[in-house]
Amino acid sequence: MAEHEAEEAAAAEAAARWLEHIDRGDAEGSWPGTSAAFQRAVTPELWRSSLERAQAGLGRALERTLESATYATELPGAPDGEYVVLQYATRLEHKAKGGETVALSRESDGSWKVGGYFVR
Repeated sequence: MAEHEAEEAAAAEAAARWLEHIDRGDAEGSWPGTSAAFQRAVTPELWRSSLERAQAGLGRALERTLESATYATELPGAPDGEYVVLQYATRLEHKAKGGETVALSRESDGSWKVGGYFVR
């Protein structure tokens, strides 16, 4: 078993649940799955408009495959902590070979929450 396989698996499960909301364009439903740091930095209204803009251009995900999960204790611009960065190969409505990155942090209650989401 890889050293951080359990953490990576737990974060991937949390991301899968969160991405179900993203796939429906449900910013409000995805909000509880975001980290405390995310919620301090981004208002719900800004998150909704950002998701709408991203999905207007590239469309919603039609299919995704997890390519990698990387555990880290440091990320650029973030305090030291526990993180997992997931990389997906994603087929989007308007981009056949797109991708998504979901960065999760372990919260003080032990849960994994999304702190960053990037689609390309």
